[in-house]
Amino acid sequence: QVQLVESGGGLVQAGGSLRLSCAASGGTFSLYAMAWFRQAPGKERELVVYISRSGGDTSYTDSVKGRFTISRDNAKKTVYLQMNSLKPEDTAVYYCAGNLWRAGVRSQEYGYWGQGTQVTVSS
Repeated sequence: QVQLVESGGGLVQAGGSLRLSCAASGGTFSLYAMAWFRQAPGKERELVVYISRSGGDTSYTDSVKGRFTISRDNAKKTVYLQMNSLKPEDTAVYYCAGNLWRAGVRSQEYGYWGQGTQVTVSS
């Protein structure tokens, strides 16, 4: 089993940038497809982006395309989310998630989750 720990959240002004990191331990990281989800107050958890085991396949939700970039370093067992041009509507708790073998678009498809990191974008 893999354990996931996010870091890098915080408070930033609109237009600013943050980089989230998700460090994995306890498993063979390269076997897991990874994703970032987010959940804003009063809203359902939504997929932001996923990345395949090799990193060769990614898929972004429309609202972050061109602003966010996911990457992974299998040697470091870490997945990253670079967030640029942040908007107040990006404010949410961001969760790292992992699934053995393949990526998916639904939260139910991911068996491993981090504790979440708060991202707050002020206007």
